Amino acid sequence: ARAVMSSAPAPPVRVGHALSGIFVINLRGDVLLMRAYREDIERHVLDAFRTQILNPRGGARRDARSTPRRGRKDDGFATEAPVRRIGSVTYMMKRSRDVYVVGIARGQGERGGPGDANLMLGFTFLGHVVRLCNQYFGACDENAIRGNFVLMYELLDEICDDGYPQITAGETLKTYITQKGSKLEGAIGKEAMERSAAEDQRRAMEAAKQVTSAVQWRREGLSYKKNEVYLDIVESVNLMMSAEGTVLRANVQGAIYMRTFLSGMPNLSVGLNDRLGETTRVTSRGEDAETSAARDRRLIDLDDLQFHQCVRLDKFSAEKVIEFTPPDGEFELVKYRVSDNITLPFKLMPVVKELGRTRLAVTVNLRSLYGPTTVANEIKVRIPVPKLTARATINVSGGKAKYVPEEGCLRWKIKKCAGHEEYQLDAEVLLANTLEDHKPWVQPPINIAFHVPMFTASGLRVRFLEVKEASNYDVVRWVRYLCQSGGSSSSSYEIRCA
Repeated sequence: ARAVMSSAPAPPVRVGHALSGIFVINLRGDVLLMRAYREDIERHVLDAFRTQILNPRGGARRDARSTPRRGRKDDGFATEAPVRRIGSVTYMMKRSRDVYVVGIARGQGERGGPGDANLMLGFTFLGHVVRLCNQYFGACDENAIRGNFVLMYELLDEICDDGYPQITAGETLKTYITQKGSKLEGAIGKEAMERSAAEDQRRAMEAAKQVTSAVQWRREGLSYKKNEVYLDIVESVNLMMSAEGTVLRANVQGAIYMRTFLSGMPNLSVGLNDRLGETTRVTSRGEDAETSAARDRRLIDLDDLQFHQCVRLDKFSAEKVIEFTPPDGEFELVKYRVSDNITLPFKLMPVVKELGRTRLAVTVNLRSLYGPTTVANEIKVRIPVPKLTARATINVSGGKAKYVPEEGCLRWKIKKCAGHEEYQLDAEVLLANTLEDHKPWVQPPINIAFHVPMFTASGLRVRFLEVKEASNYDVVRWVRYLCQSGGSSSSSYEIRCA
């Protein structure tokens, strides 16, 4: 028998809400503010978060954390995961300084999920809340929240409706949510009050047009006498190198920053020498990929791309060109990461020898690897020494160096360093003579901090920067590059000594 199968229409795609409510709580467990977007949030939801997640107590809970229960799913309390679940309530947590911004989703979905709530959408919304606090108050911490309590509630009312995120662009919200000082009406003249009312009405009309338009991050009617565009590529190099010069770990964290002072509603296009973009261009031109790659500059593999909301992602997916209508002023266009074919700006070779129980000989050779036309600024080399160091005699071929007892290191500073130059530091370190047994000293890695303008370790370059606008005005374009050492505790430019 032959079965006849009829194709049923596909069910409609349901877009879940982001969250049912949001609250901000400090590290002591004090709720600073709360906004419920749906009616399924009760007070005990906050108490459960405070007692069972933020400050868990009780022997049974401690035993549960110390001993994993076989055959049962993890309830989330024994981990530092940003998502926790208590009964039918899901908590999404994002920490900013001394507060937690927590989103609440209510409901029980399939396989223990959060029901109709979209957790990824909720986390994105929490990130926008933190960003808006930084834009409005300069920080997202307890003092900023307490000092701007009323304005914070106004922002939460505007950016979300019934659990669905609305307008979260700070540039747009600032047009109709402004922080003003209170004034006495008696001290204001009638004419001034009329002007103020007219100005408020004009701003409200402009805000309504902007919110309902397709470009929510840019208002209409902008005009500049001189139209300018600044594009900066800033890269931070993270390196771990052995004493023999072998690269153990290297990657580049980069970002493209822009400042635009353009009239009207311009459309910008940025082309980079990335591998995906070149492959797309070769295919469209019908050329051989190997011939084109050999003719052009070396191509870059960009990973972990994160775009500003103004970028047209469909255009980038099809043509690998970053096309957008920019916000007015300064913003971050894209962030990226590069892990292969990194050009290191500096190579450092250290040699440390023990000359008896109380003497060390330290030799550090620093060589710049970039082109001779490039000049680095403010190179700082930090060379750790033993805690028992009494004094150090230092000779350098360039820059200045000294022993810093407070930091337990030799600090070597070079103000400027051109490409293909080499400097050397020779130091004799004297240790305090003690009666304790001499233990072999394990030296921490040497750290380098630097700024190299007009150089990128990834080799990323801007192929073109186009500006199109209906009035076809002249635009002054500025493109700059900066390479610097990794500045966080988990990322730096380090060379091991042993």
